[in-house]
Amino acid sequence: MTKNTLRMTASPDDDATRRALLNQMVQLIAAGDKQAFERFYALTASHVFAVIARMIRDRAEAQDLLQDVYMRAWRRADTFDPARGNAMTWLVTLARNRTIDRMREHREFDIDEAHERELEDEAPTPVDVAHWSQQRKRLEACLQALEAKQRGTVKEAFFSGATYTELADRYQVPLGTMKSWIRRSLLQLKLCLER
Repeated sequence: MTKNTLRMTASPDDDATRRALLNQMVQLIAAGDKQAFERFYALTASHVFAVIARMIRDRAEAQDLLQDVYMRAWRRADTFDPARGNAMTWLVTLARNRTIDRMREHREFDIDEAHERELEDEAPTPVDVAHWSQQRKRLEACLQALEAKQRGTVKEAFFSGATYTELADRYQVPLGTMKSWIRRSLLQLKLCLER
């Protein structure tokens, strides 16, 4: 058994260990390691499925998309850069993008060229980009004002799609406590952003 395999079979106890383990797995997957891919799937599939299912609201379609996302992850593992983010964020981004693509493919109606010209261009203007950049800076400043644990739970819940139950398990607190942390944190963020 190799050093990588030994590390891979260790159980991820905390967030930092889990992130490092998943990052390592994606690097092994990029090298064609099928065992790493199986373990990666086992550790992440339920979370990714939940993200897709919340967006698409069709269980069969979500399962189909889940398979598609993991096939893409297998083929594109070499594009993962741990310096730009963690493996779970990369995987959830793949899932969200693929789900959005699927939703666009299944629009209720086709738009002909005459109607297409009538539609407003949805691309952001330079003013929009500047506004969003300022909003992002304000949000980041408000997030920094939260306690470290609360900031971590909010980021995980809303940026990586972690459920309350997953977060409660990860932080080893009762589910009610986790819900209170997030509810209070969101209220603090709201008040901060309204200033």
